[in-house]
Amino acid sequence: MAIWRAIRGNGKALAGAILLFIFLVAAIFPQLFTSVTNANDRAYALSLPPSSAHPLGTTSYGQDIWAQLVWGTRETLVVAVVAGALASILSVLIGVAAAYLGGAADDLLSLLIDVFLVIPAFPLIIVIAAYANGGNLAIIIVVLVITGWSYGARQLRAQALSLRRRDFLESARVRGEGWFYIVIFEMLPTMISLIAANFLGAALYAVLTAAGLQFIGLGSPSSQSWGTMLHWAQSAEALQTGQAWWVIAPGLCIALLGAAFALLNYAFDEISNPALRPVRRNRRNRVRK
Repeated sequence: MAIWRAIRGNGKALAGAILLFIFLVAAIFPQLFTSVTNANDRAYALSLPPSSAHPLGTTSYGQDIWAQLVWGTRETLVVAVVAGALASILSVLIGVAAAYLGGAADDLLSLLIDVFLVIPAFPLIIVIAAYANGGNLAIIIVVLVITGWSYGARQLRAQALSLRRRDFLESARVRGEGWFYIVIFEMLPTMISLIAANFLGAALYAVLTAAGLQFIGLGSPSSQSWGTMLHWAQSAEALQTGQAWWVIAPGLCIALLGAAFALLNYAFDEISNPALRPVRRNRRNRVRK
């Protein structure tokens, strides 16, 4: 309920939630938006302009661009949610463990985090994806998780360090509670908003990076995703041959999905920093006076 109140009370967060909801509906129920069941079928005339039958026209291979856009939502969101969730879990495990354990364990895990932070991510992603059969969606997700967890782990470690000596944790230790109970039931609930923001950031990173990999040809050429659409549009020189929507539509959807994840961060900022809410109310009251 706190999350919904924060989203409802923040126009930017509400806009992000609406955008994300539309993409979720399109991913789960693509038949609501198009009657085409296989967007890769070459069943139409080549390079048709937009019309009532084909809202965005057809590709130079005879595929319906609107159908490709709708069906591509599913794979794009799967990559975002799965890679974002796994990267967030890894960030929580390593970041919180480093802060709670302290000592040599903290030094070792912090060194691991720092190493992954300074490694140039995108070149590493290209190398790993190229040598590990990047066309496999599971491989792409694994690569995104490996390269996307370190920034969140650094943030979570810093937050956990600020909590480690708080009175409520000391009380739990005095009661004889074990480390598992203290971490799961005492520390993590106070970090929910930061974990959610970390997930949104990791999901945004996954969307953009996966699209980049697919655009340069390291994804499966037969997959239905926005990045693959851009790859084939670039290969067919869509902009030079008057098929601009083949490029604009998936690029715009990637931007809108990224904007949805970014805008939702405003809601979690309000939850993690309640001081933002009274400041907004005071400003509104001054305007009314």
